[in-house]
Amino acid sequence: MKPAPFKYIAATSLEHALSLKAEYGDDAKFLAGGQSLMPTMNFRLAQPAVLIDLNRIDGLGGVQPRDAGGARIGALTRYRSLERDSGFAQMFPLIAEALPHIAHPQIRNRGTIGGNLSHADPASELPAIAVALGAWFHIRTAKQERWVAASDFFLGALTTDLQPDEMLVEVELPLSKPRTGSCFMEIARRRGDFAIVGMAAMVTLGQQDECTHVRLAFCGVGETPIDASAAADNLVGCAPTEEAICDVAASVQSMIDPGGSVHATADYQRHVAGVLTERALQAAHQRARHGH
Repeated sequence: MKPAPFKYIAATSLEHALSLKAEYGDDAKFLAGGQSLMPTMNFRLAQPAVLIDLNRIDGLGGVQPRDAGGARIGALTRYRSLERDSGFAQMFPLIAEALPHIAHPQIRNRGTIGGNLSHADPASELPAIAVALGAWFHIRTAKQERWVAASDFFLGALTTDLQPDEMLVEVELPLSKPRTGSCFMEIARRRGDFAIVGMAAMVTLGQQDECTHVRLAFCGVGETPIDASAAADNLVGCAPTEEAICDVAASVQSMIDPGGSVHATADYQRHVAGVLTERALQAAHQRARHGH
């Protein structure tokens, strides 16, 4: 297949790109890594009249540590650059653990963080991780800017809070509290495939090894990333025993409503979500206790 005819413009600056988006609106698409956009254009599922190439814009990629802790990631940052950044992996081990699960090396070489999040595929790993981490998204137009919490950004399958003249330009990740352990797990038919179920877990412990904060987020089991943290409310204030973790898994299974697919029934997805909840919570708890 070949894409429908379109006009190609290589933006020379962020301001240039935003002015073009203001001019063309929904008729224009941003081209970053192109790993999702180009296949949909080739199949004519997407037929933008204008393609705005962002790849010549300086300053849209890279990781900038924040003085108050945490970091900001430019939207044009490639997966592979994060994989190779040992300092970033130490700051955000949850992302570092998930990156090898995302597609294949060839795709990670070109795919961008901003492109992935803006595409909002509900089976993708990064949106769920952003929700688990409590990320904030910096969104700009030619005339104004705003910040949106990751939990409010994803509205439905392939649908976000972005307006026709807006671009996601930066992601802010807060630094986790001391004694926080994290774990990412997923089940896929083959390595690199979209997850049948994927989940991110974060556990923060107090001085007596009691849970003070728990975050659970899933991909692949709904139209958006699913924040299932409420299922773990009973863990807060106590030690996460095996029985308590099993109760959380049961709560997760009753909370989610997976749609099933040609690869897995809804019941199977629900079962896998419970199994991953138990395993990921146990791993995150142990990492919180032992500091890694």
